[in-house]
Amino acid sequence: MITKLFSGKFNVWLILMMDFEDAPKKRRSVMALYHNNQNGTFTDVTAQAGLARPMYGMGAAIGDYDNDGWQDIYVSCLGANHLFRNMGNGKFADVTAKTGVAGLPGDFSTSAAWLDYDKDGRLDLFVGNYVAWSIDKDLNCTLDGTNKSYCTPESYKGQTARLYHNLGNKFEEVTEKAGLNDPTSKSLGVATFDFNRDGWLDIFVSNDTQPNKLYKNNGNGTFSEVAVTAGVAFSEEGKARAGMGVDVADYDGSGYPSLIIGNFSNEMLGVYHNEGKSGLFIDEAPASTLGQATLLSLTFGLFFFDYDLDGRQDIFLANGHVADDINKVQPKITYAMPPKLFRNEGRKKFSEVSRKSGKPFQKASVARGTAYGDFDNDGDLDILVTTNGGPAMLLRNDGGNQNRFVKFRTVGSATNHDGIGTKITVVLPDGSKQWQMVHSGSSYCSQSELALTFGIGSADKIERVEIEWPSGKVEKLAGVAINQLHTLKEANGIAESKALPMAMPSPSPSPAATTVAPR
Repeated sequence: MITKLFSGKFNVWLILMMDFEDAPKKRRSVMALYHNNQNGTFTDVTAQAGLARPMYGMGAAIGDYDNDGWQDIYVSCLGANHLFRNMGNGKFADVTAKTGVAGLPGDFSTSAAWLDYDKDGRLDLFVGNYVAWSIDKDLNCTLDGTNKSYCTPESYKGQTARLYHNLGNKFEEVTEKAGLNDPTSKSLGVATFDFNRDGWLDIFVSNDTQPNKLYKNNGNGTFSEVAVTAGVAFSEEGKARAGMGVDVADYDGSGYPSLIIGNFSNEMLGVYHNEGKSGLFIDEAPASTLGQATLLSLTFGLFFFDYDLDGRQDIFLANGHVADDINKVQPKITYAMPPKLFRNEGRKKFSEVSRKSGKPFQKASVARGTAYGDFDNDGDLDILVTTNGGPAMLLRNDGGNQNRFVKFRTVGSATNHDGIGTKITVVLPDGSKQWQMVHSGSSYCSQSELALTFGIGSADKIERVEIEWPSGKVEKLAGVAINQLHTLKEANGIAESKALPMAMPSPSPSPAATTVAPR
């Protein structure tokens, strides 16, 4: 759907809104790559970049798979997937055939994520797949007894996700060998994280009408599926929900990463708190504001991010139903839905701040993918949302506060070049800590920027920064300047620093978010 990546000095947005090859309307749409002009505008560079390729794109994942310093693009599709290698001159080359990551005929791929699951310094690739669907297999389902509507995924057979091991210049599919083959899955969201803090990246998959999956990395090239015993497979009632997007963060400072999962209407958001050493998760949504406020929402894209830079991870939800006539049979539910923003108040408490966060949060749309990134380099995080059959929306964060921040971009050496899997901890003078991990994937068919943003509130300095690289290298830095983007190079500390203008309050009362780039 959408993703943000860095290409040399400039960050760009990639938007996927395309038709499949045998689509009845034959529009032959292509993806769109927008170059940031650094003045609040973007230029469409799709054609000159070599990306004007018709395909039915679903999602995208960004990662430097060949460790050449240029970030490459993987596009998941209904049909053959595509890997585009960044040539470093503003152009991309389709290397799908020679790298072996197209998938199998009939695959309906959705979310994907890059990760180095075996810590060999090369990025591997995990691709979620949905159901066995094609035009000739399409079923005629109806919601109101008359008009054709989407069938429930239960009407179709599932498909296994696929894991590709990076051998250098090509990939080997190791799904079966790694213990990940599961044709019952109907995957829509993928997140990678170290849920038990054993140093190995695990994989979580949110499934549509099937139990979610949590694949524990055994550290020997294989995984064990532990979702049921961990408590994340089902709802509190023991029901498999319609899981969409997913994201991970330590939202309460426990030191362990927790999960949020977007679900269908009448199912509410899943908020699985990681209980720590026990390996268990508890869904806190049913008894929380988050659950009550999302009961009628159908959430696709979502993520944790610190929108007000106060040092706590907030939550953004992109919502929209799948049936355009849902209101006829369920009067309380609409097809188009407004997004939702929840502020983290601390102590596991969230308050909804959508109503006071600007006009974009009052506008209903049929949202799907969503990602965050600081497109205007003012320190705070902005939001991009794609919609079904409508324009993409770029929401500029006009937060109106003077909270401070620090940003980090990681460059590995023994670790993969992007530093994916690197854990960074920021310690403030009062002893408080917050940490994040550089990660690919998350949300729904989307990827946010790889650089990490830490809000530090009113603190005027940082006590120290701790970097744990996947290679095992640990670095501790003191005297790290605030309100800057720092490039961290493995074993060399800070390689480059760039001062950013701190996000300043507007001169008069204004919304917290402004739509600046509809498409």
